[in-house]
Amino acid sequence: MAAAGGDGGAGGASGLGADGGDGPAPAAAPGRAQVFSTVVDTFLEKLVAAGSYQRFVSCYRCFYKLQPQLTRSIYDQFVSQLQASIKEEIQEVKNEGNLEGLFSLLDKIVEEAKDREEPAWRPSGVPARDVRSALVPFLLQHRAHLRRALQERQERSSSLAEAVLAGRDSIAELQQLIQAHQQAWQAISKEQRELIMTFQEPQ
Repeated sequence: MAAAGGDGGAGGASGLGADGGDGPAPAAAPGRAQVFSTVVDTFLEKLVAAGSYQRFVSCYRCFYKLQPQLTRSIYDQFVSQLQASIKEEIQEVKNEGNLEGLFSLLDKIVEEAKDREEPAWRPSGVPARDVRSALVPFLLQHRAHLRRALQERQERSSSLAEAVLAGRDSIAELQQLIQAHQQAWQAISKEQRELIMTFQEPQ
């Protein structure tokens, strides 16, 4: 009975920890880079399993009967070189595409998106509506930009028109002033000629 009670107590304590949240915190989800590496390792394991030693031997049965140990050694070297070659190719792809950085950036974006309260965009199932919802804000923004540019051009044109009119007025005033000076000079010249004619002795 005591043993049973002890087992029950242990079970109760375990259940309390699980229900009360006193147990260990859940492990963080693996990053996408780690998931990618796991996928690659799983692929290599399945590849080796597909090309098992038994299948290799069945393809080279005669050679296996003559040199079973050498056959095994060749198979091990083949599998090892195949795995190394595949890993090297994948690593080159990761380096050229900067997959590690992209995976980290994607993890960061997903982590930041968890705090957003607004729902994420989802397609409605009607392509025309989805395209319209994506294009209309852009077109409205572009129209506002064009209106601002048109208003600026109109204001600039209005300023230039006012400057042209002011210049025409200045030119007209200057022409009138020149004409007045010309008339005054002509009048003075006429008076001088008449005065000179008055003082000349008669012939």
